[in-house]
Amino acid sequence: MPPKALYEKRNHVFFLTINRPEVMNCVDSETAALLTTAWKTFRDDDDAYVAVLTGTGDKSFCAGADLKQASQGWFPGEMSQDRFRVELQNLEGFLGYTLGLDIYKPMIAAVNGYCFAGGLEIACMCDIRIADRRAEFGILNRRWNIGLGDGGTQRLWRIVGLGRALELIITGRRIDVEEAERIGLVNEIVPDGQAVARATELAEQICQLPQGAIRSDKEALLRGIGQPLAEGFRIEAEAFRTLAFRRDSPAEGASAFIEKRRPQWRKQGL
Repeated sequence: MPPKALYEKRNHVFFLTINRPEVMNCVDSETAALLTTAWKTFRDDDDAYVAVLTGTGDKSFCAGADLKQASQGWFPGEMSQDRFRVELQNLEGFLGYTLGLDIYKPMIAAVNGYCFAGGLEIACMCDIRIADRRAEFGILNRRWNIGLGDGGTQRLWRIVGLGRALELIITGRRIDVEEAERIGLVNEIVPDGQAVARATELAEQICQLPQGAIRSDKEALLRGIGQPLAEGFRIEAEAFRTLAFRRDSPAEGASAFIEKRRPQWRKQGL
């Protein structure tokens, strides 16, 4: 049996693929464990600059959790208060490392088909979403009384706005890619079968940039969410000043601009 999730690094681009096309790339506990390992591998490899996430096949990016397994008790049922506290402390996400907030590198979702329920939550953990024209989106788990447990209630409204997110969450309405782009859920629509190629092209362009400021700016943005403005400024200032202590200081970029030459980065990934 092939692995249920695949990952590899090509140059500085880290490709992660949910590999269960026979069940619309639904995620079971085994797949979730593989995805968690993959995301942490990307996080910890300083030579991996940008991640591209997709699903195998030409029909589905990810249709959410494997409900067959869920029906057999994967989701938490009755438990003691002590166990409940332990579960909350250790939870990284049901469908992989979806609740991890310490990946400060660019992440691109190549949505090549159905993007439903937990699959939509997985797409929302990425920074940029490129979608095939055939892609569809929706909180379809609403009809089965399954809630959002992989960040959907917190990320979706920050992407599309409170009113749109509430509508999608409450109604479970299925939307096409044009509407998804119109409300800001999708950044770019491409012809069918081209999402991965376009995401790769964009990832390679990002890889040409020095990575330090990209990572510190993303970190400041994520850590500042929900904070008072003054605290957000403090977090930004802290992240900005860390650049001065990195091997490749912004001073090299400024000098290169003044001297009209290309910057000479000693270790671009920092």
